Amino acid sequence: MTAPRKIPGQPDGILLICDHASNWVPPDIDLGIDPVLLDKHIAIDIGAGPVTEALAVRLNAPAVLATVSRLVIDLHRPPDHPTLIPPISDGHIIAGNVGDHSAARIARFHRPYHRALAETIRQTRPKLLASIHSFTPQLEQNGKPRPWEIGILSNRDRRAADLAITLLREAGIPTGDNEPYSGRALNATLNRHGEATGTPSVAIEVRNDLIDHPAGVERWADILASFLERIRNSLARDTPLAT
Repeated sequence: MTAPRKIPGQPDGILLICDHASNWVPPDIDLGIDPVLLDKHIAIDIGAGPVTEALAVRLNAPAVLATVSRLVIDLHRPPDHPTLIPPISDGHIIAGNVGDHSAARIARFHRPYHRALAETIRQTRPKLLASIHSFTPQLEQNGKPRPWEIGILSNRDRRAADLAITLLREAGIPTGDNEPYSGRALNATLNRHGEATGTPSVAIEVRNDLIDHPAGVERWADILASFLERIRNSLARDTPLAT
């Protein structure tokens, strides 16, 4: 399956997005790697798909989830980005990505994904876009330990991010502001579908060792559902968070 997976839900609220929900590689594409790598963070945002699905249920929210591995093509990159089809990822050579595969894979995967996302936004008229990702506690290649349990990423539009960071830190959750990397450097999906349309948006990165098991998925879905509803309501009223 190359088309993104859509979960229906209530319009005029929150739209959930998961760019890295899958580690599927089409059988006609040979990445030239040990299959064990497909279960690592380089191939999929571990736990992000299940958290997105659980959030969709709790919030009765529509969701769009990718169905192809980020090693085939990274849907959270602009088409001209050098790591759109990564020849190397966290020190692992992706031999099957050497060469120019961009035109074919953009047409087959990237363009349909973003077209489906744009269509869903038009249909559901969300008040908030929430993009769900996960990050590894430490990169394999010279990575420093990442102490945050969650990171909130944003570019120029800080409306939703500032509310999220306030709520999470007030709850005592170690929260990174544009950590473990900055949304000002990498925010492709929300730049395109959020900031470009004036729709408030936030990228949520949960540390993957906290959501690589069912109990962790349920816990973080509960936490995020509550906070996302409060953020959506505050944005809809254009009022500060109730304390």
